[in-house]
Amino acid sequence: MTRDARFEDAYERPLNLGANDQADVQVLSALLQDAVLQISDVKWQRKQRRVVMLLNRFRWERENTSSQIQGHSTAPERVQSLLTINSVARVASQGFDKSDKDLILSLLQLEASESDAGDIFLMLTLAGDGAFKLDVDLIEINLRDVTRPYLAPSGQTPHHPE
Repeated sequence: MTRDARFEDAYERPLNLGANDQADVQVLSALLQDAVLQISDVKWQRKQRRVVMLLNRFRWERENTSSQIQGHSTAPERVQSLLTINSVARVASQGFDKSDKDLILSLLQLEASESDAGDIFLMLTLAGDGAFKLDVDLIEINLRDVTRPYLAPSGQTPHHPE
C-alpha cells in the first residue's frame, strides 16, 4: 500500500517564488528541471500578456536537504505548481505538435537572455529538442506550488547522464 506525501511530513513550506532578473531565473530553472506537463495545461492569455503553465514539479529542494536529516524518508516527491510569466509580447514554439492535446512535455531548463538591442527572451528547453521562446518586456515570473506533494509515480529521482 502506498501513501501520498503530506505537507506535514516535509520540512519545507510550499514554494511561492518570484523572478525579476537573470539570477532569479537560474534559481527557478533549478527548481523546474524535470517538471512534466501536458500541452493542454499551457495557456497563453494574450490579452493579459501572460503565459501560465500547470506542471508537476519534481521537489529538488527536498532531495537536496532530506538526505541530510537523519530518519527522514527520501522517497522522491512531486507537487503541482503554477508557473506564471507576465509581460509576454510573443510566444513561439518548436519541436513538438501543439495540436496533440495529450502530449506530455518534460522541462529541462529555463533561461533568460537579452539581445544587444535590449530585447529580453525566455527560453524553456524541453526534452526531445522542443522549446518555447517568449519575448517579454521584462522578467516577471512566479512559481507557486498549488497542491500537496505526492510520491513521484516512478519512485525515482530524475537522472541526467553527464
